[in-house]
Amino acid sequence: MAKQKPYKIGLIQMRCSNNAAENLEKASKMLERAAADGVKIACLPELFLTEYFCQKEDHTLFDLAEPIPGPTSDALCKIAKKTGMVIVGSIFEKRTAGVYHNTAVIIEGNGTLAGIYRKMHIPHDPLFYEKYYFTPGDLGFKSFTTTAGKIGTLVCWDQWYPEAARLTAMQGAEVLFYPTAIGWHPKEKKEFGESQVSAWETMQRAHAISNGVYVAAVNRIGHEVITGDGLEFFGHSFICDPFGRILAMGSHDKEEIITATIDPALIEETRRNWPFFRDRRVDAYGDLTKRFSN
Repeated sequence: MAKQKPYKIGLIQMRCSNNAAENLEKASKMLERAAADGVKIACLPELFLTEYFCQKEDHTLFDLAEPIPGPTSDALCKIAKKTGMVIVGSIFEKRTAGVYHNTAVIIEGNGTLAGIYRKMHIPHDPLFYEKYYFTPGDLGFKSFTTTAGKIGTLVCWDQWYPEAARLTAMQGAEVLFYPTAIGWHPKEKKEFGESQVSAWETMQRAHAISNGVYVAAVNRIGHEVITGDGLEFFGHSFICDPFGRILAMGSHDKEEIITATIDPALIEETRRNWPFFRDRRVDAYGDLTKRFSN
């Protein structure tokens, strides 16, 4: 069996406005820059086409949704074909009237749609009113074999669930990509901001360690005010290796492309020394399918 070669991945950390055409144009240019820099797989932030509209419940905002295939996925397919780069995009999917999803699309380097992942865990907190908009995913946790490498896609709130990372890694994903839209409530930033970012980063580095995979989390930046004080998205996009070591990290407030080289051989090496999959007690985990154990 031929040894898989290392390859470069990239995260598109960007500011998103209320102008979808401008956001798509910006994303397209940054994707092309990433490809020119040798990136083989690039990932956009969660719901990159618009401002983070889930700050309020408004039925007219369902008009932002679109089918897949549809205009945005078609545009990303054209970029992928032009550059030969695999692209992970995040789209507000209209499945049918009254059924909408928060969906990641995986697009092959030849411009074809390789598949989709529908966000499984849906939050509902102040200014993150996602349960109003998104039906929970029904496709399960998935990984995708692309021309560059085998990847898994999870979305934002999925970041906090070790079960999601485990089940995706168990399907052979070498890299877990997390398109994200996470930020501070401005009034809470001074007291909790640093610890919130630290928890977010630590959780995902733990997924990398416990599963022996690379993790790549991409966030947006900017202060978006749709209601009240709005949300200040904190960027901090990063890539870490199977030891949880940070390979590359973005700033809190700049648009940039974060890149790192993925070496599949390190996954094999890491799992030989930390054989967590070997030692799992699969006979004892039945209660994981319960809400709580009493």
